[in-house]
Amino acid sequence: MSRLLRREAARQVPAAPVPERVLTAVSADGSRIHVELHGPEDAPAVVLAHGWTCSTHFWAAQTRDLAVDHRVIAYDQRGHGLTPAAAGPGGYSTHALADDLEAVLAATLAPGRRAVLAGHSMGGMTLMAASRRPGLREHAAAVLLCSTGSSRLVSEALVVPIRPGGVRTRVTRAILGARAPLGPVTPVSRKVLKYGTMGPGSAPERVEACARIVHACPRKARVAWGHVLAELDLDAGVRGLRVPTAVIAGTADRLTPPVHARAIAAALPQCLGLTELTGMGHMTPVEAPEAVTARIRELVVRYIAVDGAGTAEKEEVA
Repeated sequence: MSRLLRREAARQVPAAPVPERVLTAVSADGSRIHVELHGPEDAPAVVLAHGWTCSTHFWAAQTRDLAVDHRVIAYDQRGHGLTPAAAGPGGYSTHALADDLEAVLAATLAPGRRAVLAGHSMGGMTLMAASRRPGLREHAAAVLLCSTGSSRLVSEALVVPIRPGGVRTRVTRAILGARAPLGPVTPVSRKVLKYGTMGPGSAPERVEACARIVHACPRKARVAWGHVLAELDLDAGVRGLRVPTAVIAGTADRLTPPVHARAIAAALPQCLGLTELTGMGHMTPVEAPEAVTARIRELVVRYIAVDGAGTAEKEEVA
């Protein structure tokens, strides 16, 4: 791509929506979680959990669309965006992800108020990790899992283009835990990111948006969470997710190939179906924003009663 076209693509990346309100949720270990709220306070609620190396900006298309007539709650996972890194290595775990989600739900939803919870990649793993938590069971009307997996991430990943086996698994594990800085966004880094995380037909402006978000992730958090993902085992969490749950996957996803989505759909107690998006990679909310947003809206219409009851938010956590 020429320099002129790259500049044009950058101009086409829409700015992230400005939240109407920002608050801090305090997790079980004292970690302070950055939370953003958009849209009418008394509208049906949607909670968005982003994935590894991303931030609330990853959900910009969904937030912009849904905030017109929904209360959209988005937060930065620990070590990402405006949420500080965990105090120690023990702060990076699926248990911590579940703690943080419960803190966000408690800080933003009044007792009994229910919401549609959507998670992409590590955000989906967050929902699986929290499946048996009282907070999720109190507040989740329905769940959307986008481009995620519950186990065997390293052995099933297709990022390394060689046949399955020990060598591919070891190389993939090394990539997840790589300590090298990502550096600035360049034509080469965009190509690498597109190959690993997006479909071959992804529009340049969407590749640019993802590159900016991913490259902004602090190295410490990227590496720490990469080690967690390499050892992930949340199969029991899938079986414990006893709320209506829809699944979305891209057929060209190299990080969490459709085999993961199919296994999750088969194991869910209340699966609403699996949508496989042809040609899409791992970044489905950015690559196919209309499809992801439409599925969230369908879940809201079907599972959240708009009756004016239980819609007041809690006060900001100090």
